[in-house]
Amino acid sequence: MNTKTAFPISGIDAFGSSAESGYKLLRHEVDGKSRIEKPHKQDFFLLFAVRKGGGMHSIDFKDYPVADYQVHLLFPGQVHRWELDENTTGFQLMVGRRAFETSPNFLRLSFILYRNHQVIDLPPAIFDLLSYELDSLEKELAPTPVDWDMVQLRTRVALQLISREAERTYEDINAYRANPILFKYHALVDAHFRTHKNVAFYADQLNISPNYLNILCRRHLHVPATFLIHNRVGLEAKRVLLVSGQSAKEIAFELGFSDLPHFSNFFKAQTGLSPRAFRNAL
Repeated sequence: MNTKTAFPISGIDAFGSSAESGYKLLRHEVDGKSRIEKPHKQDFFLLFAVRKGGGMHSIDFKDYPVADYQVHLLFPGQVHRWELDENTTGFQLMVGRRAFETSPNFLRLSFILYRNHQVIDLPPAIFDLLSYELDSLEKELAPTPVDWDMVQLRTRVALQLISREAERTYEDINAYRANPILFKYHALVDAHFRTHKNVAFYADQLNISPNYLNILCRRHLHVPATFLIHNRVGLEAKRVLLVSGQSAKEIAFELGFSDLPHFSNFFKAQTGLSPRAFRNAL
């Protein structure tokens, strides 16, 4: 078995949040550069609002340039690292996994739809509105006892501002809204990708033909239906390779592959690297 040490999992408690509340807001005002060199997995939701700054933020192995008037969304279970320039300022709002998952309509649309839009550029006027809500939220978190109802309301208003702007900006989010079948398909893939990698299974769950599901994906998402399945399996493989000390063979069986060569060939087709080379690269 591979004895490589798993990279760290960061919980919200490390930032001084109580288990009861699950909320923490920090002003991001650094004196010098801020760096998270090694990828680590976060067990909470993070909203990073960048008023001014630069650098690079990697989320689930995709690099995003950091710039003024941005919002970075990081969901529980994702891995990230960043290197921020010394002039970076803004807010970090952290919400524990339990509070995030049990709050209805936390984001107006499911977090699944934000995976392709984890960094959102906001118009300065919208960013100012968001900053006002985060300023107000900071004040709500200061007194003792805290009015948690108000904290949740302020948080929801801030996130609704972001959701509304994302819906206005991104074509694929509107495609999901206009075609509920696509959203259901995406959610089903997220739930069953380990055990079902055939489009026919998902089409059957949706009461449509595989051909029609493929037509919808190509028309509105500009990819074949199999892309969503393979992309989700590949993402999970990369996460587990780095998070766990499991061998590639163990990971292959965990992800529903019949043997290691099948998994290795799939992974290399997705990333250009063997599982071992990918694990050693980071």
